[in-house]
Amino acid sequence: MGIIIKSDEEIALMREACRITARVLNVLTAAVKPGMTTAELDEIAEREAKLYGAKPSFKGYRGYPANLCVSVNDEIVHGIPGKRIIKEGDIVSIDFGVVYKGFQGDSARTVPAGVVSEKAKCLLETTAGALQAGIKAARPGARLGDVTAAIEEYAESRGCAVVREYTGHGIGRQMHEDPQVPNSTRSVLGLSRGVGPVLKKGMTLALEPMLNIGSWETKLDDNMWTVRTRDGSLSAHFEDTIAITEGEAEVLTSI
Repeated sequence: MGIIIKSDEEIALMREACRITARVLNVLTAAVKPGMTTAELDEIAEREAKLYGAKPSFKGYRGYPANLCVSVNDEIVHGIPGKRIIKEGDIVSIDFGVVYKGFQGDSARTVPAGVVSEKAKCLLETTAGALQAGIKAARPGARLGDVTAAIEEYAESRGCAVVREYTGHGIGRQMHEDPQVPNSTRSVLGLSRGVGPVLKKGMTLALEPMLNIGSWETKLDDNMWTVRTRDGSLSAHFEDTIAITEGEAEVLTSI
């Protein structure tokens, strides 16, 4: 499949899907507190999406069993909600998306549960900043590798490691469309500054840096979904869905 350029009408529909995603994610991040289970967050996600007439897009996708992903501490992505109790000092990554009128929205945030360490605060700030660096680089005429390099350079300048195996992606009628958007120039895709597809108006992308305090290396849990840091260090994940415009990228998953 080639890279899909969306019409103005299609992007208008995506805006609504992404606004719903953002609104539900805001409710979810505000709800995070010590003592609650990750399953409670899943229940909130399902309830809130229904209020907008939207369907959580993760449930059933390739067999995934929940409405959202909740990844805690050393879990990078795809943490399955369940009986786990969130504790004081945890950092909690919430990844959520919806389908609305045939179009997808996708976004993620990592938030503290109570008071967290200074290292954890720095990780969260750096990951959020890396996302913003990628968004700033996503302009018409730029190469996809310019976005990858901007994310990586920001992250590494602040001492964080960039996860290499997992990427951002195109998004639209499908959750995952071309192109893949790596966060590291060292990924197998080999994207760096000046390399990769040219960004054009109408492209819609989900940028999602995943950063670790320790090594970039990962491991997969026995459930074949949850990815965590190989060395047990903390990880954070931020994601926005954006549209390439004639100037600065439009962040669709903002309110």
